[in-house]
Amino acid sequence: MTSRSTPGLTWFNTAKDAEARAALHDVCAAGSWGSALLSQRPYDSAEALFAASDEATGALTDEGLDEAMAGHPPIGRPKPGDPTSAREQRSMAGASEALKAEMLELNLAYQDKFGHVFLICATGKTAEEMRDAVRHRIDNSPRQEREIVRRELAKINRLRLTRLTEEGAPTA
Repeated sequence: MTSRSTPGLTWFNTAKDAEARAALHDVCAAGSWGSALLSQRPYDSAEALFAASDEATGALTDEGLDEAMAGHPPIGRPKPGDPTSAREQRSMAGASEALKAEMLELNLAYQDKFGHVFLICATGKTAEEMRDAVRHRIDNSPRQEREIVRRELAKINRLRLTRLTEEGAPTA
């Protein structure tokens, strides 16, 4: 395998632990996930970092998964002032008021049932696709839903790590 380093990957590999940990926390709020990725530095490619992320996501305990989900706002309500959250939920911004209200209602019903936010990799999905997904997933068992959430989190983490490896050091 050939080494394919990017400026962002070089930054991540050489950053002080506290800086790299802060950048990883912006990707995924689960502390054990961040610690697992930090412990394997340096990475010789973005693909190696993504594989480590997938492994760490798969290894999250229920508590770690809860910690990760706590870092995500509900669909339709991105974190104010957070460009990542706004970018990932861009399609909800243009949704009709009726669809936004329906998503709020569905989010609340989902959270009542499962005890956590509805997590979906929203990038590239329409507002209608996200609404349909929550409608479908609300009928899952808690165990089924946790596994779907884990897969969605892995997708989100990969997208965010891609941005980190391409752009490098986060700007304040």
